[in-house]
Amino acid sequence: MTEITTSVQEKVAYLILQGFEKNFRWFGRITKGAQERFEQAQWQATHQAVKERIATYDQSLSDVVAEIYQIIHPHQVDSQFWRHLKLAYVGLLDQHPQYELAETFYNSVIGRIFTHTVVDDALMFLLPSRCFVAGQDRNKVVNSFDTTGTVRNMLEDIFRIYRFHIPFENRERDMQNLDTALRARLSKEQLAAVHTVEILKPIFFRSKAAYLIGRICMPEETLPFVIALLVNDDKTLVVDALLTHRHDLSVIFGFARSYFMADTQYPAEVVAFLQELLPNKKHFELYISLGHYKHGKTVFYRNFLAHLDSSDDQFEAAPGIRGLVMAVFHLPSYGVVFKIIKDEFPESKKITREHVKDCYRLVKMSDRVGRMADTHEYVNFRLPRHRMSQALIDELLEVAASSIELTEDEVIIKHMYIERKMTPLNLYLEQESDPEKIENAINELGLCIKQIARANIFPGDMLHKNFGITRHGRVIFYDYDEICLMKDRVFRELPKSDDPFALDVMSVSPQDVFPEQFEHFIVGKRELKALLKQLHPNLMDPGYWRAIQQKAGTGEIHHFSPYSECKRFNSRWYSEKHHVDPNATQATNNS
Repeated sequence: MTEITTSVQEKVAYLILQGFEKNFRWFGRITKGAQERFEQAQWQATHQAVKERIATYDQSLSDVVAEIYQIIHPHQVDSQFWRHLKLAYVGLLDQHPQYELAETFYNSVIGRIFTHTVVDDALMFLLPSRCFVAGQDRNKVVNSFDTTGTVRNMLEDIFRIYRFHIPFENRERDMQNLDTALRARLSKEQLAAVHTVEILKPIFFRSKAAYLIGRICMPEETLPFVIALLVNDDKTLVVDALLTHRHDLSVIFGFARSYFMADTQYPAEVVAFLQELLPNKKHFELYISLGHYKHGKTVFYRNFLAHLDSSDDQFEAAPGIRGLVMAVFHLPSYGVVFKIIKDEFPESKKITREHVKDCYRLVKMSDRVGRMADTHEYVNFRLPRHRMSQALIDELLEVAASSIELTEDEVIIKHMYIERKMTPLNLYLEQESDPEKIENAINELGLCIKQIARANIFPGDMLHKNFGITRHGRVIFYDYDEICLMKDRVFRELPKSDDPFALDVMSVSPQDVFPEQFEHFIVGKRELKALLKQLHPNLMDPGYWRAIQQKAGTGEIHHFSPYSECKRFNSRWYSEKHHVDPNATQATNNS
């Protein structure tokens, strides 16, 4: 073993922290640019920034590891070096505003050096170095607004703080819409009881929207207070909605949406505030929603270990039809599924293992528009063997032996994806008897397919078993092994012939798709086929798909609102309900 001095350990510790801080600044520059991209309606640049920000982490990590190899040979030093290195690093994190993210970056360095074969809290941060106390930096991330005056005065105060460098399309109309909406949501007694409105200082940008996210504070209750903003083609600002229900906020922070751009130096405090608004969201989900997906993975793993300690159920194969490409299992008491690429695919799947990984990377880098589940990749993930039945172990060894390593106490999965658990749509439709819920699910299925396509992704295998449905009744796609960009497919009409074998003798390439056949395989039962065709007839029209393909080819970016259409101020539903002319300039209401 090479003899290492304390000064070398301190140098390496400082090098890792420098690497983290360089990455955080890079992350921050991209995030900070979101407001200008929003104001200038630079939607292609917005899309590129999302991909660039995701890629920064691995680039920074690679740079740091390469520099470490210039100082030491990591595999020629003993474990004592790594224990002392961690202690030196902890010393550097005192009073660091992003210490929790810096710990994850350190873990990533150790993981990269030892190819994720070392899992030891003495060498890395399996547990955080200290407990975070929420609220100690609350004033650095939250603005508070006086509510002793009129609602209108408070709204004016808000927009004096949250400034945009473009004009409102109709500022008077928007202030009045907000005033009316808040008064419609709160009773007179509630309005009188409001003592504070708090809004997070960072503006949350995603796709073509921006959100001011906060809460209305009353003695007996707290409600979300979210102002949603859009930019018109003429680069004028529009207040699109006021959201005050936790359901709406939960959907905005949904796991099938792209990460926010929200510029803050205190992510832990922002997450703590959001957790108070969304108590059903886990910490790791909120970190991920802010784009800190690597730290989200760390927090997930800690949460998962804690859950294992407090539960005793067994891992088992996930409900639903067995996949041709992925082996999927779950822990019934926990809200995720574990997906492992199988060693071999049937002849019908003319793809490779690397192709499957590329598809998952494509989804990670794409706008998931609320319709594609986020996935998180892990290597050498360790599970307690006594919690896995021998039947499940035998099944995994049969189909994915190259990804499984067994020890006396553990099942080590060399590569897998973790994804939010949902009810498979085929099982939901088999079990559901309420006609309205069935119709909603089929309508959601059609919308899901269409919105994915408009986001420039062709879903490929659209069998309804490859979709899940959330507790909110939203249909989400989760099987990515056959996805591709829209440009990579040719949408064709079926031949007009009485010959049932006409398609067999046509010249058909692997890129050809015949939408007229979709009605026969997306859903199985005759009545469900008829319902899908009734609700979404254009899904079976090649011309419809070519039109979407053409728009995607121009780089057009679509915006899909995460809240109901009826919540939008300029919608017909909202205008009729509140007797509002959405185009009119309305008088100020200071009552």
